[in-house]
Amino acid sequence: MPNLDTGNTGFMLLCSSLVMLMTPGLAFFYGGLVGRKNVLAIMIQSFVSMGWTTVLWWLCGFSMCFSGDLKTGTDFAGIIGNFHWAFLRGISLDMPSPLNDTIPMIVFCAYQMMFAIITPALITGAFANRVSFKAYMLFLTGWLLFVYFPFVHMIWGGGLLASWGVLDFAGGIVVHNIAGIAALASVLYVGKRRVRDHGPHSIPLVALGTGLLWFGWYGFNAGSEFRVDSVTAVAFLNTDVAASFAAVAWLFMDWTTSKQPKFVGLLTGAVAGLATITPAAGYVSPTSACLIGLIAGCVCYYAVALKNRLGWDDALDVWGVHGVGGFLGIILCGVMATKAFNPAGVDGLLRGNPHFFFVQLAAVLLSSCWAFAFTLGMLWLINKITPVRVGDTTEAMGLDQGLHGETAYLEEEGVPV
Repeated sequence: MPNLDTGNTGFMLLCSSLVMLMTPGLAFFYGGLVGRKNVLAIMIQSFVSMGWTTVLWWLCGFSMCFSGDLKTGTDFAGIIGNFHWAFLRGISLDMPSPLNDTIPMIVFCAYQMMFAIITPALITGAFANRVSFKAYMLFLTGWLLFVYFPFVHMIWGGGLLASWGVLDFAGGIVVHNIAGIAALASVLYVGKRRVRDHGPHSIPLVALGTGLLWFGWYGFNAGSEFRVDSVTAVAFLNTDVAASFAAVAWLFMDWTTSKQPKFVGLLTGAVAGLATITPAAGYVSPTSACLIGLIAGCVCYYAVALKNRLGWDDALDVWGVHGVGGFLGIILCGVMATKAFNPAGVDGLLRGNPHFFFVQLAAVLLSSCWAFAFTLGMLWLINKITPVRVGDTTEAMGLDQGLHGETAYLEEEGVPV
């Protein structure tokens, strides 16, 4: 490639690896939060996405997301791309990426694939311990094809929402909002667990997962600049600052309520801050990132409390952390964005641009409605094909043994010495 920049390309390969690491991190995070009988069932739902989403990405996903655009009329109504790059045909060694011609298209393809892998895996925490693996595989396929791929194209692929002027730096709508709202729809459709889960079986696993997610998130956010420059550095710093402020805010909210500082609260708050800063990471100042983190810690904490009060069995708080966090981040980007920290961005409401704020609001309301309605409809359809929910006997036994014939931990009795 004539314009290949080895520094930018090497950086993006590193960021792709970091984002890939987030999916195993998510598996550990979720695995620690469930009971001992359901650890493997929730973890395999993340790991299988690494395999099956990659297959779909090669087959048609990358093309649906990034081939064609609304401006030239080469996509389908600005909602999905065309299929010219299906099976990655035509992607050659010397083809530049669309956002930065110093990076090969094949590196751009790999980086975006890692986003596609983790996004549907986020949803799995909501319906933990009660959904069959066969139904999940159908859900994973349908949700990628009809929710994730269209929103990637609409925002990042030159589609409808991009033409409105919507900005989503690293996935407030594309990743967190639509996954969190789909999680809420899933919870309402599937219903409550019949077997009570006694809470996290391994908080150290939750901590390990949080550490891997936090570490990988630097590739998630800083890599979304697609080059190494000062905006990359701002996105990196904002990511850490927002996570830290949100973690401390959640810790103190929890401490005030329960009279004890809870480790799981600290960890959950950090993830809420990471999710909320994601759409704004490259568009706001570090000071704004501090404020976004504080708001995220408080608002997401109360969203989880509201969920508990309403009796929604969102097992691992996907809606409260990712759905609300992504929604909040898009809105706060509309409020706090500034060209002073990203000349290629826009100024937000606080800098005299209410139009951008209302564009962001309209986009996140649209994404929420689409993700909720489609997920409900898809689950209804899947249930006609195969039962979405496992039987009472399997749920009581635990999905590890009941569905997969495996257990995470050997029982103490009867184990050979």
